[in-house]
Amino acid sequence: MLTMRITGGKYCGRKVIIPNGELEIRPAMDRMRESLFSILGPLDGVSFCDLFSGSGCVGLEAASRGAKLVHLVEMDRAKKPVMEKNISWALEDCDIKIFFSNVLKFIPTAQIQYDIVYADPPFPMSNKIQLAELVDRRKCVKPEGLFIIHFPTAEENQWPERIGDLVLTDTRKYGRNMIKFYRNEA
Repeated sequence: MLTMRITGGKYCGRKVIIPNGELEIRPAMDRMRESLFSILGPLDGVSFCDLFSGSGCVGLEAASRGAKLVHLVEMDRAKKPVMEKNISWALEDCDIKIFFSNVLKFIPTAQIQYDIVYADPPFPMSNKIQLAELVDRRKCVKPEGLFIIHFPTAEENQWPERIGDLVLTDTRKYGRNMIKFYRNEA
């Protein structure tokens, strides 16, 4: 059974089980995830949405660092038992919910705006910019909140400086992976 560890916060060192099909869920690398949360800083009281959540590791990292509401969105219902086990130890301190849905169907039905929306779509997915446009159009990110997208460096030049109200504020490269940070300047 494969596991990853929470890299910081009150649950630092806790193990997260990776469901079968690791190649399909491509969990964020430890170093990249640790760097991402170091950039974000303390998340005390924020709402966090983890799109394409897989194991739930990124959302659990947010909970470990103080997020009070974490929504995990994953299409593969076969991951349910592992995801439920993974979040069980964080439920006391954080309102964590799993939504088994296609992300493109979840976004239009989201009932709240989030402080941070993190998306780690499968690298072969071809409509990543349309995903960001949908997040913007549906106002999923609170004003001054962040939309963060993880993608392969080969797609770097496809990403605009602005997607509706989402304005690019930072880009980080981790080997063949990139993360872009867009702030909602509505």
